[in-house]
Amino acid sequence: MSTSNKRQSHLLDKSAQEHDNTKMDLWYENFTGGNAEESVSTSKLEEALKKMSKQAAQYEFQMKELESQLSQSLSNFRAIDSLFKEVSTGIKRNSKRAELALVSQIPAIETSLEESVDTLSDLAQTLPQIQTQVKDIRAVYDSGREKAQSLVTDLTWLNTSFHERWRRTIFTPTAPVSGRWKAFMRFLFAISFFLCCMVVWVGIGGVYRAYRHKLVWGERLMS
Repeated sequence: MSTSNKRQSHLLDKSAQEHDNTKMDLWYENFTGGNAEESVSTSKLEEALKKMSKQAAQYEFQMKELESQLSQSLSNFRAIDSLFKEVSTGIKRNSKRAELALVSQIPAIETSLEESVDTLSDLAQTLPQIQTQVKDIRAVYDSGREKAQSLVTDLTWLNTSFHERWRRTIFTPTAPVSGRWKAFMRFLFAISFFLCCMVVWVGIGGVYRAYRHKLVWGERLMS
């Protein structure tokens, strides 16, 4: 790339020199050809030289710009080339990794999937049996819990006093006894309560009659 840039700059310099030479020849012919007797003034010659110097400076500036553009393009091309090389190496590396994955990892994944499918099929076959066993265990547990609760209730009832059991049987529905026993106890309580009331009533009536009888005999004795 550097040799090609040098050749291009050399060709541009050569073309610029040829262009300057042709302009100088034309200027010389215009001022010397035809009428050899006419003399060129110094002012015109200076103006022509100034124009030629300006054009030469412009050509030199353009050459420098072209050279800077070429160097910038060359640096950009080098950067692009390096990026392309990096990308190509990355693609090659990734392709190698993908090939290794295809060769080594995919068979392992397939075998693990097959093992998982076999395990799931075995579990699907044994799951109904496990469910029935769990139901049986739950039923046994529930029955044992109910029996334990009933035993605890019976023991608590037996540990209570007779007066408390009698009171709960007659006046509350929470006593752990049968309905017939509750009805019988309540019937006995009603009969005993009625008899007690009758005895109290008879006693009160007798006391009242005795009091009146004494009061009457006392009035008679006083009279």
